[in-house]
Amino acid sequence: MSSRVGQRVRNDPAQYDDLTDEWWPPHGRFAALHWLARARAGLIPAPPRPGAPLLDVACGAGLLQPHLTGPLSGWAHVGVDLSRPALHQARAHGVGVAAADALRLPFADSSFACVVAGEVLEHLPDLPSAVAEISRVLAPGGTLVVDTLNDTWLCRIAMVRIAERLPGGPPPGVHDPRLLVSPVVLKDLLARHGVRMHPPVGLRPDIGQYLAWLARRRSDVTMRPTGSVAMVYQATATKDAA
Repeated sequence: MSSRVGQRVRNDPAQYDDLTDEWWPPHGRFAALHWLARARAGLIPAPPRPGAPLLDVACGAGLLQPHLTGPLSGWAHVGVDLSRPALHQARAHGVGVAAADALRLPFADSSFACVVAGEVLEHLPDLPSAVAEISRVLAPGGTLVVDTLNDTWLCRIAMVRIAERLPGGPPPGVHDPRLLVSPVVLKDLLARHGVRMHPPVGLRPDIGQYLAWLARRRSDVTMRPTGSVAMVYQATATKDAA
């Protein structure tokens, strides 16, 4: 029997269309995605040349774009997503967009020097196919940047049952706990396609900043690294040279 929140089943992509006005407000339902986008940008290398393409898988409304500054400003930011209202906002923020499924990326092999897959892998019903597609479009020597939710009992309780009820947490019903992603499984899947995943690092919000955000004294929260990868974790991976 499906778990329902409102009129949507868990992990229904249409929820993002329902919440299209929540993408950019600093205290909106997607606030934590802004915090994670900044942490994600910290793992992106400088482009190998001006205008090198970077693929943002499930880019949403383009929350990564404001962080592609300084040494990262030379990337040509390309985003794919299923939500057309979100893509409309991403385009308005300077992202080159395409409506596409992560399981069928509309790009040639080895098209991107960097691929970013932030907070998307835990939403995909066919993780092996998604990893194969991401690996296919990543150029040899290129960098993959991921962050996702670990497949642990602690994550299922903390990030689904509890966090969905907290300000700044994920919207209710946005995650299906059956799809959470173990870093061990992810590393193995990537290795099948010649992509070597480096050791992951856990992430958590800065507690003091989060309390200040709750009090509306801050517009954002820094994600801090932690030694435990039991909940949210991020990692980079490198595709073997041809």
